[in-house]
Amino acid sequence: LSTQPTIQSPAMPRPLPTRQGGASVSLQHIGFHYPSRPHQSALRDVTLHVNPGETVALVGPSGAGKTTVFQLLLRFYDVQSGRIELDGVSTKDLSLDTLRDRIGIVPQDSTVFSSSALENIRYGRPDATDAEVIEAAKAAHAHDFISQLPEGYQTFLGERGVRLSGGQRQRISIARAILKDAPLLLLDEATSALDTESERAVQAALEAAMQHRTTLVIAHRLSTVINADRIAVMDKGHLIDVGTHSQLMARCALYARLANAQFDDQAA
Repeated sequence: LSTQPTIQSPAMPRPLPTRQGGASVSLQHIGFHYPSRPHQSALRDVTLHVNPGETVALVGPSGAGKTTVFQLLLRFYDVQSGRIELDGVSTKDLSLDTLRDRIGIVPQDSTVFSSSALENIRYGRPDATDAEVIEAAKAAHAHDFISQLPEGYQTFLGERGVRLSGGQRQRISIARAILKDAPLLLLDEATSALDTESERAVQAALEAAMQHRTTLVIAHRLSTVINADRIAVMDKGHLIDVGTHSQLMARCALYARLANAQFDDQAA
C-alpha cells in the first residue's frame, strides 16, 4: 500500500486552453517499450498530428502498436523518447485528472457495473442530472431497450451486465462517453459479431458519439475506416503510412491487404 505510482501529476501542472469542436493531438517522434519487455520496442519514432474535430482510424495487424497509442495518450505509461501534446501542452505537464477529464473512452469490451442502468451511464459524468443521462442514452440508441427493462432506468443490470446483449452493453458504454462530452474520444471498436439490427444501432450510436469532437479509433470495420478523415497504418511499432482509403489502396500494400480481408481477424 505504501508503493508510489510511477505515473504522477506534476508538482506545478499547466492548465489546458478551453476549446470548442475537439482537441488537437500531437505525437512527436514517440519511442516506447513496456517495462516488462525492455528490449522489445512497442513504438518506434511515431509521429502523428490530429487536428481538432478530425477522425483518424488506426489500422494494422495485431501487435502493431495501436492500443499502445491509446495507453500513452491516457498516460498509463510515459514515453521513453519523444513528446505527446494535447491542445499544444505536453501531457507530462498536465495533472492526470485534467488530462483524463478531456478524454472519453469506448473500450472494445464494454464494462457494465453492478448497479442500475441510470448509474451505469452516469459514471461518465457523476454530477449529471437524470435528464442528461436519458438524453445521452437516446443519442446512443439505448433509450428504447432501457425503457423496456422491468424497472426502466432503475433496473439493476447484474454483474458485468449479464442481463444485456453484447450490442446493448456497447450502447451503455457509448452513452457514458456521450454524457462525458470530452473533446477527445478514444474508440476501440468491438470485434464481436452482432446481429444486423444491433450492428446498425451500435454504428448509429458511434456516429453520434463522434460528432463535434476529435476521434481516434482502432478500427476493425471497413465502413469505419472508409468514413474516417484519415487512416494511419501501423505495423510492428512503426507508422508506415497516413492517408485516405483511396490513397492507401493505391500505394500501401499492407493496407490493401487488410482492406481486402475486410479488417477481419487480421486487424483484431
